[in-house]
Order: sequence, then structure tokens, then C-alpha cells
Amino acid sequence: MPSPVWEHITGHNGQTEDGAAEIHDRERGEGDRLACTLEMEMTNRSLRGDSKADCVNCDGLIRRNCGDSAEVSVPLSLPGKRATHMEGDDLYRLRHRKLLIEERKRICALALGTALLGILLMIIHAEICPYVNESGSQISLIINCSISLSTGCLLILIIAFHYKDIRLFIIDHNQVDWRIAMTSQRVLVITLELLVCVIHPVGSYWEVGHHVNSSFAAPLCVSSHHGKALLDIELLLSMLMFLRLYLVHRAILLHSKVLLSASYRSIGSLNNINFTFRFVLKVLMNKHPARTLLVFILLFWLTASWMLTLCERQTQALTGHMDTALWLIAITFLTVGYGDVAPNTSCGKAVCLLTGVMGVACTAMLVAIVTEKLALNKGEKHVHFFMLDIQISKRIRHAAANVLRECWLLHRANLTKGNRGEHRRHQRCLLEAIRVFRHLRLKQRKLRDYVSEMVDLPKMQMIMCDLSANWNNSYRELEQRILSMEQKLDELSRCFQQTSELLSEVLRHRNPEIR
Repeated sequence: MPSPVWEHITGHNGQTEDGAAEIHDRERGEGDRLACTLEMEMTNRSLRGDSKADCVNCDGLIRRNCGDSAEVSVPLSLPGKRATHMEGDDLYRLRHRKLLIEERKRICALALGTALLGILLMIIHAEICPYVNESGSQISLIINCSISLSTGCLLILIIAFHYKDIRLFIIDHNQVDWRIAMTSQRVLVITLELLVCVIHPVGSYWEVGHHVNSSFAAPLCVSSHHGKALLDIELLLSMLMFLRLYLVHRAILLHSKVLLSASYRSIGSLNNINFTFRFVLKVLMNKHPARTLLVFILLFWLTASWMLTLCERQTQALTGHMDTALWLIAITFLTVGYGDVAPNTSCGKAVCLLTGVMGVACTAMLVAIVTEKLALNKGEKHVHFFMLDIQISKRIRHAAANVLRECWLLHRANLTKGNRGEHRRHQRCLLEAIRVFRHLRLKQRKLRDYVSEMVDLPKMQMIMCDLSANWNNSYRELEQRILSMEQKLDELSRCFQQTSELLSEVLRHRNPEIR
């Protein structure tokens, strides 16, 4: 028969062994869970592109087609060791995103500079073309090759810009597949940009072929040997090169202080505002309206004038000269149209039509800007209307005094029974004084109604907040008074109870027979 001490020791050892086995099982379970978690994470990473692959869960089971289900984030380590890894990933993503934004901004600036260089070379090519008539001259060919080279560089920069944009999309959406970013709209935009940027004149290449196959040499821009169709194509390609100026709005957007400011982006994201070129243009028109509109009008005036000279140069008309084109574009932009000069070609008429439409739009914006500059601000309006109210109040008092005076004079004329003409004159003056008094009262009422409509919302909000605070304070004071009254009533009830007990005891002592 075993002793109790031996049973106690044996039981204690059994408990110790069970506890050690339990700790060992727990550690083993944690290790298995960690290994299963790592395996599951590696499986999810390897199967992001294939939605029909198998997924292994932590219980060792296999699930099919788990790519159709929602993505579940699985911790790679214990809860206490996950935060550092996530913070490191977030910091890396933020740093990489900042570098991509800087690179995209730099690529956009280079693309705009390359586009402007191509347009400048096209203008030089079109201007020197009538003066290069020597046989075998290679100046036009060199300039046209430079335009083609700048066009190729521009296409490479456009592709690089959209590549950085797709990389930003991948970082912002937690490392998704790049094919998700290639939506139909993005593909259409990239295609249109490449088509717009690839347009440039190729007249010198036709000219070289003509030199090889024929005996006479004349540039394409002044020669009619190539046919009118090729001249029109050359003109159209030169005009369409100005479509590259769409890069200006992208450069303004990416280099604006609105987009670069973290406070702007934070407050804008809280208010669901998209930082597009429209928003940046509104900010510029609000901060610098006159400067922005003046720069746009000058650039449009010079561009449209040169395009008009390019269109009208074939007809050898007056509008083919720059000074006449500047005058025609100016009077068309201002919608004056004296009629002394007019475009002769269809291209020139289209340019003048576009100028007239832009002139109407810019005139409307100019009127709005001048109206805004001449309008009074809130403080000036308050001061102005306050002084008007004071002046009208003084005039009302004077008009009331005139009414009383005319009443007294009319009453005195009735008492003296004097001349009828004097009586009618006092009646006429009384009616005029009453009319002036009523007119001033109506004017004061309209002014106060207009001033009451000018009360701004922040002031009303402050007034309502003050009223709400006063009501809350009054409610708290009322609650405190009610509580104090309840306490006093409780004290009074206790006092009444004690008084009734005392009275009953006194009566019981005096009358012992009363029970």
C-alpha cells in the first residue's frame, strides 16, 4: 500500500511532467503555426497571378479556387513582431512613391521642353524654307531631321512618363498586377498622346526624293512641282504640331504648389476634392486672374498670328505677312472686324473662327475679373451699408420734423382763417413731407433687408454655438437646482418623520394608557 507522501510526490511529478508536456506541445503548436503561416504567405505571393490555384490553410487542408474569394492578410510572425515589418514596408513605399513623383515631374518637364524645341524647329524650318532655293541645299533636311529626332525623344519621354504613372498606381494599390492599371481609358489616352506627338512635317524627305528622281530642285513649301496635295499635307502637319502644347497643362499641374503642398492634399482628401488641372486653374484664376489671363491672351495671339501667316503664305496675300496677321487676329479676337483685311484660304478662315470663339470666351472672363476687382469685400460692404443706414436715419428724422412742422403750420392757418392760398400751400407742403418720409422709410427697409441677407454663415454658426452653449449651461443649472430641491425635500421629510416620532413618544409618556 503506497504511503500518502509517495502518492503526493508521484502526483506532483505527474503534474510536472504534464505541465512540461503541455508547454512543449504549446511551443510546438506555435512553431507549426508559424511555419504554416509562412507557407501560406509564400503560397499567396506565388499565386497572385493565378486565381485558380490551390491555397493551403493552417489546418493542413487544401481549398480550390481561393483566388475568387476576398484577399485576407495573414501575419507573418507573432502579433508583437508584425508592427515593425509593416512600418518598414510603409516607409519604403512612401520613400519609393516620393522618388517616383519627383521622377515623373522631371520627365514631364523634359517632355514639355522637347515638344517646345520641336515646335521651334518647325517654325524655323517654315521661315527659312522660302529663302533656301539653291540646288543640293541640306539646311532644310538637317532641320527636318532634328524635328524627327526631337519627336522620337518626345515619344520615349511620353512612354517613360506613363510607365512611372503605372508604377505609382501599383504602389498606391498595394502592389497589384500592372495589367490592372492598364484600363481601356488609360490605353486610349496613351495611344492618343503618342499619335499627337508623332505628328511632324516630312516635306524635306519628299524633297530629297524629288532631287534624286528629277533635275530641278525647289523646296516643298514654295514649290508646286510636288502637287497641291503634298503642300496641304505639309501645312496640316505643321499646324498640328501645336497640339503638343497639351503638355503645358500637365506641367502646370505637376509643378504647382497646390499639388506639392501636403496641407492642400490632406484637406482636399478630407473634402473629396480631386487635384486636377481644372482645380489648379481655378486656384490660379483666383489668386492671379489678370496675370494668368494676360499670359494666355499674348501666347494665343502670337500663335494664331503665325498660323495665319503659314496658311496665307501660299496665296501671296497681305495676310501672309506677320504684321498684317497680328492686326487681323487682334481685331478678330476683340470681335471688332473692320473689314480692311480678310483671310483668303480655308485654313486662314478656320484660324480666324477659332480666334473669334476664344476672344468671346476671354472677353467674358475679363469682364468677370474686372467686376470682381471693382466689387466691395465683406468689410467694405459692412462699413458702406452702416454709413448709409446712419445717413438715411438722419434724413428720416429730418423728414419727420418737416411733417410735424407742416402740420403745425396748417393747424395755425386753420385757426387764423387767413388766405385760402396759404392754406392750400401748407397742405401741399404737408403732403410732400409725408411722401418724402414714406420714401425714406421704404429705402431704409430695403437697405436693412439687403444687409440681413449679407449675414455670413460663419457668424450665424458662431451665434448658434453661443446660444447652444448658453442653453446647455442653463440646463445644467436647472438640473443642479432640481437636485438641491430634491435633497431639501428629503431632509424635510426626515425632519417631519422625526417630529412625528417625537410627538408620539411625548404623548405616550403623558398618557401611558395610549398604545
